Amino acid sequence: MNTATSDYPRLQTRLTRQFGLQTPLVLAPMALASGGALAAACARAGTLGLVGGGYGELAWTQAQYTLALEGTSGPGDRARLGCGFITWKLDEDASALDWVLAHPAADKPRAIMLSFGDPRPYAARIAAAGAALICQVQRMEQVPQALEAGARIIVAQGGEAGGHGMNALNGRATITFVPELADWLTVHAPDTLLLAAGGIADGRTLAAALVLGADGALVGSRLWATSESLAAQGAKDLALATSGDGTARSSVFDILRRKNWPDPYDFRAIRNDLHRQWETRVDALRADPAAARADYDEGVRVGDFSRAHATVGEAVGLIGKLAPAAEVIARMSADAVEVFEQKQLLAQ
Repeated sequence: MNTATSDYPRLQTRLTRQFGLQTPLVLAPMALASGGALAAACARAGTLGLVGGGYGELAWTQAQYTLALEGTSGPGDRARLGCGFITWKLDEDASALDWVLAHPAADKPRAIMLSFGDPRPYAARIAAAGAALICQVQRMEQVPQALEAGARIIVAQGGEAGGHGMNALNGRATITFVPELADWLTVHAPDTLLLAAGGIADGRTLAAALVLGADGALVGSRLWATSESLAAQGAKDLALATSGDGTARSSVFDILRRKNWPDPYDFRAIRNDLHRQWETRVDALRADPAAARADYDEGVRVGDFSRAHATVGEAVGLIGKLAPAAEVIARMSADAVEVFEQKQLLAQ
């Protein structure tokens, strides 16, 4: 039986009811990791599976979104597929977004997530395609702009998250950001849904997100460490050997990867040997990056993750083991129910 309330009825929220989900989880659209196989696996498991359109490369998005469609046979599963993009890159080239939105009705994305930039220039075309707009924010001051764009869901991203986010000077922690934003939305936009992101990787942290006032959670690092993820096996192996102490947020890997990210955003990944060489000399690296880039490029070529980056957040210490996405989703959901039952936070 595949219904929105069959498996985890005690985790039903506005998110699950409005999007036909079995559990209040959404796959983070991680660039180059959340490919079609992972998005399809998440959709089949009853969550919203967002393909990581990332920097908007048309060929990559075409291949991976097509793979996601091929991996979801029924209309119910396909209705749980979407795509996410880096907004400031769409300002340079929005062809991948337009390609996704141009699909026939049965194959159109259920949702489009935009992060790191002004979503308003893309709001009309997303709405015209019938997709729900999800906007990720890192500070309260960004929320009115997202609402002006017509966001149905707002993601509150804490600084614990892996990959790109707000820098340490400006970022917020998930545990305080989510309830503050939940209270604000209750007053100013009560129909807008809220997802928590950053540090959510097991049943306890999912339960915590719901208690804090979120309608669900956007999960990155834990689903990055799955068999369907496109992350390199060497990166996954390194993550399994890393505790939550082992990540850092800086601009080092953006410089090494030739990614010209705007302020105030930077990048959290595992703090490997190459990162440590440059993390206190970022200005010097930016001024003369050639040798360090060559070192990084060789690390990527040979799969040496003491030099290449592994994109995970502070929740890396909660991963435990590699597993299929469906198993991760089932365990997180079941454990969240158990937390609520043990704490008597749900009716028995």
